[in-house]
Amino acid sequence: MKKIILSLICSFVIGITLKAQEGFEAILLAEKNDTEKLLQAYFSPGMEGFINAMNNGWYHTAKVHKVLGFDLSIGASGALIPNEKELFNIPALGLTSVSSASTTASTFAGPSTNTQMTVQRNINGQSATTSFEFPGGITEDLPANVIPAPMVQLNIGLPWKLEAMVRMVPEINLGDDDGSVKMLGLGVKKEITNWFGPLDKTPFHISLLAAYTTMDVNYEIGDLSSSNIEVRNGFSTFNLTSFTAQAIASLNLPILNLYGGVGYNSGNASYEMSGTFTGIYNTNQPAPNDKIRETLYIPGNLDFESNGVMATVGARISLGFLKIFGSYTLQEYNTANLGIAISIR
Repeated sequence: MKKIILSLICSFVIGITLKAQEGFEAILLAEKNDTEKLLQAYFSPGMEGFINAMNNGWYHTAKVHKVLGFDLSIGASGALIPNEKELFNIPALGLTSVSSASTTASTFAGPSTNTQMTVQRNINGQSATTSFEFPGGITEDLPANVIPAPMVQLNIGLPWKLEAMVRMVPEINLGDDDGSVKMLGLGVKKEITNWFGPLDKTPFHISLLAAYTTMDVNYEIGDLSSSNIEVRNGFSTFNLTSFTAQAIASLNLPILNLYGGVGYNSGNASYEMSGTFTGIYNTNQPAPNDKIRETLYIPGNLDFESNGVMATVGARISLGFLKIFGSYTLQEYNTANLGIAISIR
């Protein structure tokens, strides 16, 4: 199970740091404001898609367990990236120190094509230039071209028609590098079928659900060196929080269960780098004055958010204690969810 969780998480969050090792850090060569604009444009679709994915897959029935009944489920949600989110318009950013022959560049959630960019700056009163390849996205490396989020969840029945839900990945190391990941999600489901009189005697069930998730990923960029940038003790941090509140319903038949819900999702994410980043620029002067070095500005937390209404439809097949379920959610980033569960009522 640990390997499954890691593979799903690594598909997205480690992709961020892999891009750093492929030249992503060169974006810092631009002026402060341009650096922030480019980073926001690049990361936004990936972060927003991950938030949408994390808010899914909390239920496969509106019926709550009896006291101390439980189910253990494992699965994944995948946020589909809209076509318009795969590229961003370079001139629309209003950059002052960066130019490109291309009018578009890939976002993190876009194609793997790099885009050549030129930087023109004034450093200590001296004209300085350099160029770099703006990194492409990782969509082609993701399963089914979606941004995945893991789901390992335990539901336990409580008194008063309540059900507690827990998602947890204890802190674990990411490969051989100095990095770690941990996740905690907490939720509660309250069945209210008996509020609707005789409906309580039918296979139809209605519940209210609220859930909150937090996730932290730390990963080492390390020491890197190229013709125009040097990195020492580079480190990156990714933090995510998400919240969902939904009204859900299900029709629980002996083998087939149909379920769905409507509600509201929200969440925010941040990405931060630390370390020493030094830029090396050309001055067009004779040697030894042909190069100039400058310690680069590192943006603080890059903040991203996503919120909006959502609607879910799904189905579950019951094979005794084993449940197989899948759903599709209409939201800012439409999301599919698949999973299996062992359920003891």
